Amino acid sequence: MPRFTRWQGLALCVAALVSTVWLAVTNQLILYIHPRYIVFTVIMAGVGLVLVVASFWKSAKSDDHDHDTDHDHDHEEPSPRGYRRAISTAGTVVTLVVAVALVVVPPATLTTATADQRVINSTQVGSGTKTVDAAASAPAGAFARFTVLDWSSLLRQTTDAGFYRDKTANVVGFITTDTDDPQNVFYVSRFVITCCAVDAQPVGVPVFLPHWQDRFAADQWVRVSGSFETTPSTKSQQSIALVPTATTKVTQPSEPYLY
Repeated sequence: MPRFTRWQGLALCVAALVSTVWLAVTNQLILYIHPRYIVFTVIMAGVGLVLVVASFWKSAKSDDHDHDTDHDHDHEEPSPRGYRRAISTAGTVVTLVVAVALVVVPPATLTTATADQRVINSTQVGSGTKTVDAAASAPAGAFARFTVLDWSSLLRQTTDAGFYRDKTANVVGFITTDTDDPQNVFYVSRFVITCCAVDAQPVGVPVFLPHWQDRFAADQWVRVSGSFETTPSTKSQQSIALVPTATTKVTQPSEPYLY
C-alpha cells in the first residue's frame, strides 16, 4: 500500500505540473493568475518536474530493493484487507479524474454568478485607477482608452453629472444584470485580479438600455459606446449611467481580466 500511494502521488504531481506548463504555453494561465506571476510559476513548475523525475527514479530503485526483500520474507507480509483495497481503488479513480480534468477540461472565465456573489463595485478605489483630478485634465481623446475599471472608479468618486459632460466612453465587458431595474439597466462588467482568480473582484459601469434582454443575454460580451447622464431609470440605485449610442456583441478578449 505505501508503495502504491507513493507512485499515485507522484503521478498526480506530474499531471498538475504538466497542465500548469501547458496552460502557460497556450496563454490560458492568465485565467487563473496575474500575468506578473506567470514566469515565476512556470519556473517553479519546471523545478517541480525535475524533483518529481528524481523521486520517480528513487522510488523505482526502492521498489527493486523491496521486491528482492519480499522474496526473502514472503511469510511476514500480511494480506491486504478489503477496506484498504477499496481506498486504493477510490484513490486511483480520483487521481485519474483530477489528472484528466487538469489537462483536458478547458479553463473558463469567471461569470455573473461570481459577480453576484462578490457584489459589483464593492471594493475600494485602487491607487492605480483614474482619479477625478486626472480625468478632468485629460485630453478628449484619452477617454476612449478608459477601461471599465477606470470609469467605475470615477463613478464611485463623483456623481456630479457636470463632470461627465462631453466625456464619451467606449468600454468592453460582459453583461451583468442590475437587480434593481433588470428590465432597463445592466452592468458592462470585468473582473479585476490582484494576484489570482480567487481574489478577483467585479467592477462595472451601469448602462441604461430599455429592454436590453431582447438583444442581449447575461454573460454576453459587448462593446458599449455612449455618454454618461443622470440615470433615466426610476428604480436603479445608480445616480449616473452610461446611455449608449451603440451596443454591439463582441467575442471575449484574449485577456478577459483587468489588472
